[in-house]
Formats: sequence, C-alpha cells, structure tokens
Amino acid sequence: MSKEIKKGSKGVIVTEDNDVCRLLQFCPDIEGWPTSWAGEEIDITPGREIVEFLKPFLLYLLTTKLSPKTLRRYRDHMWKLGGEVIGSLNDDPSLRRKPVEKVIFDLLEEEGGPLIWPQITEQQQDAFDASCRRLYRFLQTVIDKDKIILKN
Repeated sequence: MSKEIKKGSKGVIVTEDNDVCRLLQFCPDIEGWPTSWAGEEIDITPGREIVEFLKPFLLYLLTTKLSPKTLRRYRDHMWKLGGEVIGSLNDDPSLRRKPVEKVIFDLLEEEGGPLIWPQITEQQQDAFDASCRRLYRFLQTVIDKDKIILKN
C-alpha cells in the first residue's frame, strides 16, 4: 500500500492509495466540485482548496458506522457548503486574501453552518446544520491535536 503526499498551501496531507479509492467511490464527482461551484475562472483555485480541506472529513465519515443514506447526505451537504464558501468569496472579495480553511471555519458555528440562500426548508436547513456541526466538531478535534492550523 503506497502513500501519496500532497503539499497544500498550509501543510502536508498524507493519504493511502486505499483512501483515495474509497473517497472516489464515495464521491465519484469530487474532482468536478470546484467547477460546479465556479461562477468565474477565479473560483476554481479556491474550489480545489476547499475540496482538499474537506477530504479528511469525508474520509473520516467513511470510518464511521453511518448508513449509506446518511453518508450521502453528509457528502451532499459538504458539496453545498463548498458552494456557500465560493458564494461568500464572491460576495466579499476581501475574503479571497484569507486561506479557505479560515473562511470555512468562520462560516461554521457550534450550532451549524451558514443560512442557505436561496432559502431551503427548515427541515433541510436543520439537516445541513447537523452536518456542519459534525464538521465543526471534527475540525475542533483536529485543531486540538495540532494537525491543522487556521491562521487569521
């Protein structure tokens, strides 16, 4: 089993080949996420950074005992969150100077994620918030273990 080392702007992520295969089975279109979020060419690079930032969480989800339906819901919510991040970058161009990790973390709270627009039903927003809460807790755990640093 070989390892792939990816150097990002904020650190190094080591993934097993098996992890990459599992992730691609779980999210076969993940490499297309940045393009699906992009309103302009300038959105592609931060979109790729968002995907790289979310991959450890998506891989973590695959280690849980969640049902396939629940896993798909989390996956879809992470895609939606990525789109919201790109929307935030377009709404406030000054955010483009911040690392996407910081932008994502700033959109999350203990209670959930950003309010989705155009508005979704309360039940859909509650489900999205639950996924964002789990991501938030995951990030807190990772931060506590000094595996990731979110800079201002």
